[in-house]
Amino acid sequence: MSAMDIHEIMQYLPHRFPFLMLDRVELVEPGTRIVAIKNVTINEPFFPGHFPTRPVMPGVLILEAMAQAAAILSFKSADRKPDANSVYYFVGIDGARFKKPVEPGDQLRLEVHFERSIKSIWKYSAKAHVGDSVVALAELMCTVRNVE
Repeated sequence: MSAMDIHEIMQYLPHRFPFLMLDRVELVEPGTRIVAIKNVTINEPFFPGHFPTRPVMPGVLILEAMAQAAAILSFKSADRKPDANSVYYFVGIDGARFKKPVEPGDQLRLEVHFERSIKSIWKYSAKAHVGDSVVALAELMCTVRNVE
């Protein structure tokens, strides 16, 4: 179980501003689960258009944050870091539900649990919390592919 700061997160994810959706990892249990944090601020580039009179974090970006946490869990579980020849992809999302809006000032706590792997596809269950409230949940399927 180890925590990760933003510098270590960026060693595992190719994403950068404005698409890096994780600020901190509180714990990683390789092969089991990860807990990560996204601090949601009014300075997010999507808020001026979603929505100007009542800013709400788009649900698809909450799912992206879950997938980024799943990517770190995948690499930590395999005890390797990604390289320039591989990309971590979403290949499926099932049962996505959005329970409450996520607004500026919220801290999104992402909990992703490894469920199983079949061939090169890994399946995860994920929940996003703000405080004690579940704001989103989904089942994610992801894979690593070599790029040329």
